[in-house]
Amino acid sequence: MISVQKFLNIKSQQLAYFVRAFWNDRIVYKELDLYFWDTMEEWSQVSHLADQPSSQQERVFWYVLHQLHFWPEQHLREDSTLRNDLDLCVNFLESQEDYPLPFEYSGARP
Repeated sequence: MISVQKFLNIKSQQLAYFVRAFWNDRIVYKELDLYFWDTMEEWSQVSHLADQPSSQQERVFWYVLHQLHFWPEQHLREDSTLRNDLDLCVNFLESQEDYPLPFEYSGARP
């Protein structure tokens, strides 16, 4: 089994790549959806405890993943507020630095 932190380190970079590739028309929306479902399946194999606290990286990761799954393609492409929010989160995930983001960018484990 893979640890939560190893999972996040790998999947955060992949998530950032997929978001940017989608915005730059290098992948289609369907690829984002497939990435979501693949990630859910992989998460089921991660060794974690339900009461184990989540890191800021993890909360931001789940937030972004949820937003990609929740909003339709057109909204993800054209809503400037949503794109700015997701861009901030993706930058955070790419940097792997622990700087505080507003609480609103906080997702929960599935």
